[in-house]
Amino acid sequence: MSSTSSKNIYVGVLLAFLAAFIWSGNFIVARGVIKQIPPISLAFYRWLLAFIMLLPFAWKQFGKDWKVIKQSWQYLFWVSLSGIALFNTFVYVGGHYTSAINLALIGTTSSPIMANILARIFLKEKIGWFKIIGITLCITGVLFLLSKGDFRNLLHFQFTEGDLWVLLAAFCFAVYNILVRKKPPTIAAPSFLLSIFFIGAVLLFPFFLWELSYSQPVAWNMNLVGVIVYLGLGASVICFWIWNIAIHRLGAGRTALFGNLIPIFSSIEAVIWLHERFTVNHIISMIIVLTGLLIANLPLFFKKAQ
Repeated sequence: MSSTSSKNIYVGVLLAFLAAFIWSGNFIVARGVIKQIPPISLAFYRWLLAFIMLLPFAWKQFGKDWKVIKQSWQYLFWVSLSGIALFNTFVYVGGHYTSAINLALIGTTSSPIMANILARIFLKEKIGWFKIIGITLCITGVLFLLSKGDFRNLLHFQFTEGDLWVLLAAFCFAVYNILVRKKPPTIAAPSFLLSIFFIGAVLLFPFFLWELSYSQPVAWNMNLVGVIVYLGLGASVICFWIWNIAIHRLGAGRTALFGNLIPIFSSIEAVIWLHERFTVNHIISMIIVLTGLLIANLPLFFKKAQ
């Protein structure tokens, strides 16, 4: 392996790890502010702020890329719909029905599984034995959590409303991961993010107005303002930027597997900030999932050793 290729891998791993750490707080927010702001409003303010904050830094490059952006509007629409408008909105809706720990564990472990399957079908990315074993362990970890530690419970298992919303969110993010790999190379990263943030906010706007017509007024305070700043800057501008770089360096399927680190961070944060109950089943589930993540990425280290 060349030094340049090795550097790309290590940078990709570092960026994917950092994005997972910052993103982990998103699930805490989804659960922590349910009494202060409705889900669609939270998503809309997040992406509107992300667009505004990125605009001064990306506007010049956006102008240079405008011709290609205009030609790629259909592609950008689907990227924005899956990764911006739907993914986090579904997470925020799910936060009204299940715990932050379950949001993170179910959502972030099922999305990589879906992403790897979609990457194989549409991008022809190889799924070797290490990755197959890793995916199988990730599935086992999720099922262990859903079965509450007894797989026999799966015979009579029924998804809760929160579980279904989170699984829908996971599928949307899996689609986003695949679509990002098809990004036209002539659209620079700042222009790409500015475009999908704007389109995502526009797609959410009519539903935002609809939600305002029946929901309670937003309970604005400094804590909520800080949450939206965190979502708009950290979990949006910074995370999406470095996550997309990681996808191009590691591949869509392998990068998605790093999402399995999110529930580990989120669970710790949920216990600290939301005082949620952290059970033995959660610990076992995370150990299984983390083992799957490590096994799926072993080929990276084997290549480095060659």
